[in-house]
Amino acid sequence: MAAHVRIPTPLRRLTNGERIIEVQGIDLGQAIDELERRFPGIRGRLLDERGEVLRFINIFVNEQDIRFLDGLRTPLGAGAEVSIVPAMAGGAR
Repeated sequence: MAAHVRIPTPLRRLTNGERIIEVQGIDLGQAIDELERRFPGIRGRLLDERGEVLRFINIFVNEQDIRFLDGLRTPLGAGAEVSIVPAMAGGAR
């Protein structure tokens, strides 16, 4: 099942500038595994050493936060849209 992963600007240097990557996988974890095979180093920008999503990275599947779904086991149906969103820091005081 093909899903589309939207790559944020800070990570595009790892994907040769690609903004949207088509991946295969039945769940988000498999999709990230495929991204890592194709673009070595991207997993380390998304997951910690225990394999959990970094706290300053938000991942959405079909506009739903995976933290409220099944995390990396969130299923990806055909045409699923995955968005990787780095958390923003700072602001006005």
